[in-house]
Amino acid sequence: MKAFGLITIIAVLLLIYSKGIQAQTSQPKFNQLELFKQFVGTWKGEMGKDTTFLMEMKSFYDAFECYLKTETKGKILIEEKTVIGYDKKNDKLIESGILNSSPDIMIWAIWFISENKCEQVLLQDISNPEKAIYKWTFELASPDLFIWTNLKNNKTTGTYTFHREK
Repeated sequence: MKAFGLITIIAVLLLIYSKGIQAQTSQPKFNQLELFKQFVGTWKGEMGKDTTFLMEMKSFYDAFECYLKTETKGKILIEEKTVIGYDKKNDKLIESGILNSSPDIMIWAIWFISENKCEQVLLQDISNPEKAIYKWTFELASPDLFIWTNLKNNKTTGTYTFHREK
């Protein structure tokens, strides 16, 4: 009987201890829609010599619509329209977009990893974003400044700064 009592106490302590460990390693849950509203507005930045980037993000009910344009010396290089909505099942934002140069639809997953930083990968990489070939991060350094970082194979290939115009 003493052995049974000792085993029970050990089992209960292990159960309590393991719950404590899980609580320490779990990620905080962020309100993806509310945090993404920080990007609503018109943003502009430089992406290289004589190359500017413009992003107009608008709220659309509980979603977003976005217009992006990259210009060099007044000539449009890239123009894109996207819509972004919340996927409750995955607790991520899903963005679909079409470029001026291709009728193919591109689809990405976006999620906040902190109150002011989100990550983006192609939807095909949503189940294992750590191994995504392409990844983008967007960090709101202030309400009127965000930093966009491009990564390929987890190595930075470009960092750009954008300022809110309105």
